[in-house]
Amino acid sequence: MSLNFTAIDFETANSSPASACSVGLVKVRDGKVVDRAGWFIRPPLGHDQFQEWNVRIHGIRPEQVADAAGWVDQLADLVEFAEDDHLVAHNAGFDMGVIRAACAATFVACPEYSYLCSLQVARRTYTLDSYRLPVAAMAAGFDGFQHHDALADAEACAAIVIHAARHHEAATVEDLAGLTGARLGRIGIPVAA
Repeated sequence: MSLNFTAIDFETANSSPASACSVGLVKVRDGKVVDRAGWFIRPPLGHDQFQEWNVRIHGIRPEQVADAAGWVDQLADLVEFAEDDHLVAHNAGFDMGVIRAACAATFVACPEYSYLCSLQVARRTYTLDSYRLPVAAMAAGFDGFQHHDALADAEACAAIVIHAARHHEAATVEDLAGLTGARLGRIGIPVAA
């Protein structure tokens, strides 16, 4: 199995997708987790107010990110970790939207990545009452994690994709997308004028 990807998850300070305040990354090589990383992010100015609702969900408070590096300084670390991998996220539209919006808010180029949504994969792999991350992860044999901790959520996402790839006998992310009918999306691609 040459199933290689980086699972990613963001938490945000408020309803703005540019307000990333935490990221979790899990690197998978040949269908096995080989590395993980997570850190706080100081949201960009204008997107840095913490809403009570978000704090209740993830527990991250403004003082925890006050000394963290901002998006511009941390984007290089994110790209270095993910390398040229496919990115995988549960409800990937949200997480890819965070990357796009945070780049736009800080006037930096959005990195180019292809991505797969583990939520789409889960819907085409399991028969569940809900496809929320904790439920889908449990179906993949991964449970008991702290939901809304970015690193734990990235690990759960990775577990879903690894399990689904075995279930569908998919050797690669492209194979898994094809076998499940999940869309392999793209971010950071320049729009033709």
